[in-house]
Amino acid sequence: MTNYQNDFYGWTKEQSKLLKAGQFECVDVEHLVEELESMGASERRELGNRLALLMSHLLKWQFQPERRGRSWQLTIKEQRNRIQRVLRQNPSLRPSLLETVADVYSDARLMAARETDRDETAFPQDCPWSADIILNETFWPSS
Repeated sequence: MTNYQNDFYGWTKEQSKLLKAGQFECVDVEHLVEELESMGASERRELGNRLALLMSHLLKWQFQPERRGRSWQLTIKEQRNRIQRVLRQNPSLRPSLLETVADVYSDARLMAARETDRDETAFPQDCPWSADIILNETFWPSS
């Protein structure tokens, strides 16, 4: 049996073969469960990272209107597309969207502060937009 710790790729191939062959008694259940849970957490982190980046650009768009440009506009559109894709591929993440927005907003605020060279207190303490507004392709915050 391939060692999970020493050859992860080999271990995954072996576990796949065992499952396909119906040899469930030979499957490394403990590590397989761990990997499945990790995969789910990874999708949620991806959603959070995309939301933080999107919100930081929305904050910059709102609070630095003189610097608005095509690059920011395209980043906002790209992140909205990527978030929608994550949600289409993982619809069970949608109910946690509000919680995820609230959870990562502080990161977005810090990113916007760093990129605008402003103090983080220049931005709202709490997210000023709902998840639906953030993802709405027609929403562009005004100053």
